[in-house]
Amino acid sequence: MRSFTGKTWRLSAAALSLSLFVACGDDGGGGGGPTTPSGSGPGPSGATITVGSNGAVSPSSVSITVGQSVTFVSNDTRSHELASDPHPAHTNCPSINALGVLGAGQTKLTNSFSAAGTCGFHDHNDPDNNSLTGTITIR
Repeated sequence: MRSFTGKTWRLSAAALSLSLFVACGDDGGGGGGPTTPSGSGPGPSGATITVGSNGAVSPSSVSITVGQSVTFVSNDTRSHELASDPHPAHTNCPSINALGVLGAGQTKLTNSFSAAGTCGFHDHNDPDNNSLTGTITIR
């Protein structure tokens, strides 16, 4: 049987620690957002928000229940990167960040929301455009 040296033990312990960190995940939420931790993937859709051809979201406010996702539909001719508030950190509601870039004509789901609260969102590439902001209330 082979014995471990001090260096081998340290490397093994470091690899195990890294494996556990990756397996447990880090949502980057900073521990205060209503969806910390974020859902592990999309859940059933509880509401739909559309980015219209006028470049505005409609409705700008929706309500869903814990465990649900929100469907985003783009009817615009340009792409939008919809993300959680605040800009540019996007840390309040990591579930929204699962959308990534919503291209023209695309439909995407957020991850499921795992806790009650209110989540704001905006277009990362146009954060001051109020017509591309809104809220998701999770109850």
